Amino acid sequence: MWKATSLALALVWSASADAATCRADVFENLPYTVCEVDPAAETLRLWYLAPDGQAFGTFDRLEAALARDAEKLGFAMNGAMYHQDRSPVGLYIEDGRELSRLVTSAGPGNFGMLPNGVFCIGEGWAKVLETLDYDRTRPACRYAAQSGPMLVTGGALHPRFLENGTSRHIRNGVGVRSDGTVIFAISDAPVNFHRFARLFRDGLGTPDALYIDGKVSRLYAPDLGRHDIGFPLGPLVGTVVPAR
Repeated sequence: MWKATSLALALVWSASADAATCRADVFENLPYTVCEVDPAAETLRLWYLAPDGQAFGTFDRLEAALARDAEKLGFAMNGAMYHQDRSPVGLYIEDGRELSRLVTSAGPGNFGMLPNGVFCIGEGWAKVLETLDYDRTRPACRYAAQSGPMLVTGGALHPRFLENGTSRHIRNGVGVRSDGTVIFAISDAPVNFHRFARLFRDGLGTPDALYIDGKVSRLYAPDLGRHDIGFPLGPLVGTVVPAR
């Protein structure tokens, strides 16, 4: 159950009705930025390759491409783990095309710390699924990205997370509430896995949540005046609204 009283909220609401709602939150004395998306009412997508065959890499390049279709970003963030060449790690589906295959085995790094999972966007809905559940059910994802580890699975934190873990980074992730609302969050201060997972379960009320990445995590939220910059990224995730 979402415990709204556990959050000390500093809310900054968008004046635009067609953009994702992003806000500044504080949970357990750490600052976060949280963006909520209704997939039934908003256009939520993943992007990897630009028309020139190279990874978009930056919010600016993606915005330029969308402008040619009279669109713009409502918000965006890095959307999946990626290799050195910026290609996706594990499953990646874009506009119904599978560009990278599902990985079900354990492996090195955060991605391979099972259970990991898949963020799946369908027609008017989205889900976070543990990888083996995705493999069994194969839902009709128009867009999907595999990452890991799972932060929360069925209301339980990942079994390998340590409450006092010393690995702290700027991290971002995604969860889905029982009502279908998709919640993206990025920490605005270094945070360990256990605390970040508690944000999703106890602060944001998502019974299932997936870690997207850390250290490279960046956010584009124009209604908050935020446009994080840095070296080029792999896949990006965000909402699209009409340009005006």
